[in-house]
Amino acid sequence: MQNHCAVPNCTGGESDPQPLFRFPHDPERSKKWVEKCQRQDLIDKSPDQLYRYYRLCGKHFETSYIDSEAQSKVLKDDAIPTLFDVPSQPQNGQVKRSKETTKDEEMESKGRKKIKKSQAGTPKEDVQTLPEEDEHKGYLKSLFEVLVLLAEQSIPPTGPGEDKQDGLVSSNFHALLEYRINSGDEVLKKRFDVNKEICSSAQLNQLIEVCEKCIQTKLVEEVKQNGFFSLLTEELVKISGEWYLPIFLRYVDQSNCQRESFVGFLSFEGDGDALAEKLLSEMTDKWGLDMAQCRGQAHACFGTNFGKIKRFAAKLMERYPMAVLTLRSTRTLNVSLANGMALSGVQLVMSTFKKIESFFSQSTLLQLELEHAISIFHPDKEERANELKEICRTSWTGRHDAFEVAVEILEALLLCVDSVHDNEDMRWNDQVAHNALEISKALVDFEFVMALVVLKNVMTLTRAFGKNVQGKATDAHFAATSLKAVLHSLMEVSDNIDVYHEFWNDEVVNLAAAMEIPVKIPRSFLRKHRSESGAVQPESYYKEHLSVPVVNYVIKVMNELFCEDHLKALRCLSLVPAVIEQHKSTEPEEESVQLFKNDIPNAGTLSAELHCWWVKWSKKGKDETLPSSLHETLQLGDVKFFPNMLAVLRLIGTLPTLALEDGCDVAYKRFQMYMANTPDKFKSKSLALLNVNYDVGYDLDSVVEVYIKTYPDREEVS
Repeated sequence: MQNHCAVPNCTGGESDPQPLFRFPHDPERSKKWVEKCQRQDLIDKSPDQLYRYYRLCGKHFETSYIDSEAQSKVLKDDAIPTLFDVPSQPQNGQVKRSKETTKDEEMESKGRKKIKKSQAGTPKEDVQTLPEEDEHKGYLKSLFEVLVLLAEQSIPPTGPGEDKQDGLVSSNFHALLEYRINSGDEVLKKRFDVNKEICSSAQLNQLIEVCEKCIQTKLVEEVKQNGFFSLLTEELVKISGEWYLPIFLRYVDQSNCQRESFVGFLSFEGDGDALAEKLLSEMTDKWGLDMAQCRGQAHACFGTNFGKIKRFAAKLMERYPMAVLTLRSTRTLNVSLANGMALSGVQLVMSTFKKIESFFSQSTLLQLELEHAISIFHPDKEERANELKEICRTSWTGRHDAFEVAVEILEALLLCVDSVHDNEDMRWNDQVAHNALEISKALVDFEFVMALVVLKNVMTLTRAFGKNVQGKATDAHFAATSLKAVLHSLMEVSDNIDVYHEFWNDEVVNLAAAMEIPVKIPRSFLRKHRSESGAVQPESYYKEHLSVPVVNYVIKVMNELFCEDHLKALRCLSLVPAVIEQHKSTEPEEESVQLFKNDIPNAGTLSAELHCWWVKWSKKGKDETLPSSLHETLQLGDVKFFPNMLAVLRLIGTLPTLALEDGCDVAYKRFQMYMANTPDKFKSKSLALLNVNYDVGYDLDSVVEVYIKTYPDREEVS
């Protein structure tokens, strides 16, 4: 997206601050805009490309076309740009252009455009710009075009056949440059003829660094322009031997659509407060984020680094109290809770889940083997067997009911992996058979079975809540009001843990007997406590070291993740028309909306506006379908007449808890694909940023200018 006016020689949006308006989606109006602004290079672009990447400033529209009563200046639906002050216009210096162009004028205009286009490739003879400088810029632009193309296709610049002699870059990047030379790129050819090289490895690293800097700056600027945001992190990744924390930002853009952008990695070296301070400093000082605008945070880091992330989250909330800790919508609540438990049995379950997911995703034949085993263990329940088979064709280990499903198919799962490991008909290669053995060893560990059953029974109490809070607006609103009931049930289990654990233990012992698994205490505990090992019974051991800690942890984290401010924000979903219609006898709670009293345009009119909003949507017309999601509500044309409601709805849209609409989570999906499909030795934090954000619409000419300013000495990189 351009942050300046698309009209030639117009300074709107740059040195002259002006409101910038997107090109319209409508093809006919979009075509008229292109004709009016006289940009030959825009004629072949689709309305969607124009809408996403190009803008016209307010100077080119009559005041009657601009709705100045809205919270921010908005164009009317039929707006056409008519005001231009371009020397090439045929109206003898008049500022206002006629609304129609004669055929002769149109032909004359096209002729001038063709002349300009034919001259575009020749160096400008300006006093300040020398031909060789233009040539150097053309050379750099060719390099950046190749780099961006590789990044877009997730192709590493260097590959397995890489040959770095005298600092030259071979393989993918170099091969593509040679292809361009052979296809007639004269600038690159001249460079090669003179210097006997096109690009050194040092310069390639500089190109990547500058690209990363430009994209990051553009993304952060877009987030800042749209106001409030939330901070999201993913699991740590190891790149070139160092650990990095992936950072995403969630916000609502100018068209009132929820967005998540991947803005890069932060080095995750250090401990405690020092690490937390370093991360915050990087985001504010290096990236330029205004953390005072942060209204939520969610993290997906687990395992050994979980404590460091918790310290960072606490430091962020301590300094910016409105950055409420929430659930990450890309993870189900139950799986997130289990991942955060530093208990050996629970971690054994979660690590085995990952192995199972990876194992069965390798081949449909393995999937069929599991389905055959399920049929064997459910001979009289064909309908349920088919349901389980359907579930197992998905990524079931991340489902809300993952632990219930695992217990139900556990025997079939063991039969399947044992059959693969035995490999009697030699259908599987050695690696697959070995992986099957590793999973089998975990499944027949009594500690694994015990932890799985405890998780199943405890997480049953949070499953419906977790599913609702990440569901539709009506479900999430209901979840916000039902947390007390969930916590009450968990406290009841905690208060009567002796009774509940006895039931759980009986279930585990029966299941273990069916699978011929001996009941025993973990070997790691026995080795550390040899003197008392004989006095400790398995039932009492697992109650003290598993059941009690699991229940207490779930209660503690549920209170942390769903603090009062978080619940108030979720209860603001009562502003969604479908929720109002469902509870039309009760107006939305003003107390919850007051959470954002410092972030709305006019807190003094909040009560009156809230009442008018409720009246508008509580009287549903016959056959009228009301918006049922936050996205649909934000897209309503009338919402601009309720500035406080619009501001609150936009703030709720930044909450990491709520699941994004389809198409709004592109950055996250691309990030996951890059990390999954790129071999470790080719992973790059800079190239990952380019790959995920290849369509942000950055201007390569601007990137070239940044490169020249950053590395002014050409000889140094030639």
